Amino acid sequence: MTETNPPKAPIWIIPTIVFSQFAGTSLWFAGNAVLGDLQVYLKLTGDQVLGSITSSVQLGFIAGTLVFAFFAISDKFSPRKIFLVCALLGATANLAILWLATNLFSLLFLRFVTGFFLAGIYPIGMKIAAGWYQKSLGKAIGFLVGALVLGTAFPHFLKSIGGALSWQLVLQSVSVIAALGGIAMYLFVPDGPYIRKGSAFNPKVLLQMFRTKDFRSAAFGYFGHMWELYTFWAFVPIILQHYAALNQWQTNFSLWAFIVIAIGSLGCIVGGLISSKTGSARVAFFQLLASGALCLLSPLLFQLPLFLFLLLLLIWGIVVIGDSPQFSALTAKTAPKEYVGSALTIVNSLGFAITIFSIQLANYLYTVINPNYIFLVLVVGPLFGLWHMRSLAKQGL
Repeated sequence: MTETNPPKAPIWIIPTIVFSQFAGTSLWFAGNAVLGDLQVYLKLTGDQVLGSITSSVQLGFIAGTLVFAFFAISDKFSPRKIFLVCALLGATANLAILWLATNLFSLLFLRFVTGFFLAGIYPIGMKIAAGWYQKSLGKAIGFLVGALVLGTAFPHFLKSIGGALSWQLVLQSVSVIAALGGIAMYLFVPDGPYIRKGSAFNPKVLLQMFRTKDFRSAAFGYFGHMWELYTFWAFVPIILQHYAALNQWQTNFSLWAFIVIAIGSLGCIVGGLISSKTGSARVAFFQLLASGALCLLSPLLFQLPLFLFLLLLLIWGIVVIGDSPQFSALTAKTAPKEYVGSALTIVNSLGFAITIFSIQLANYLYTVINPNYIFLVLVVGPLFGLWHMRSLAKQGL
């Protein structure tokens, strides 16, 4: 193998990775999609359930990424084997809600376990792709994050079918699809020629990395992005239902939640293509600017005609996630080369920790103020990220 004649990935590799990533990450919001039914089934009351069930998955994912990194799991074992095992165990934890969830605590624990095994699906899928694609990795990451978006939205689509699928069948279907994704990855995607052992997780280098200005800018931009992203996704059904209540709109909320979240895959894919010409920083900056503007305008959304409301909500769905692949690329580019693995782990974990605070804050505000104004709190993230991204955008990195 030489740089002048690099090996070419078989044509089925990227479609299989994309399908497997989509299938595995469909576990992420499976509980949210059937939340109303779960509340009735488990006799749960109160307005804090949405935030709690979402945050439990995030906490599990954070714990999983740190455990996997600390023990260098992806260095000791084949990534495709890790992906398979985690897809099967995550699917089992999701399915176990049908048998073991008897109260809020047991439900949150099972969602935590599901999030833990998602740490062996989403990041490991990235590593598998990096093993096959080198020069075109930026585009590949765009496709993979697009698959994450579709996977996140998919349970809402299943729920939107309505009477055709019970909430139990939604959970069963998601688990089966996630398991199939793991099996497909194992059977059809061998370890690629560019697989490299990453540096072991080393928390001591945290301060050293953040002393680097460009890395700090990329990381802080990502943190601002994450403050907004998962809170927006979690509250899409709330946005739709609140608009409907104010404007006497009858619709299939689950279907529209699926569309608003899923359309973000376009932002990832198109952004990835544009970044090869303009640089990742500019794509990330302008998408974060657009989503921040929509946060700021969010109180006005509920007073708009239906067409404009849906149009702006769809645009928000595109730009809220379209910058995510570019932040991943920027973090890898600006991190000290010997600590890229630790850098990605630390930034990813901190980013998901931030989502817990923003979700809980929005969830609390939902109980005490007019829902029209809840999403103003999200603008803090984009403003913070944009301020720190200015220098990277000027460089065209």
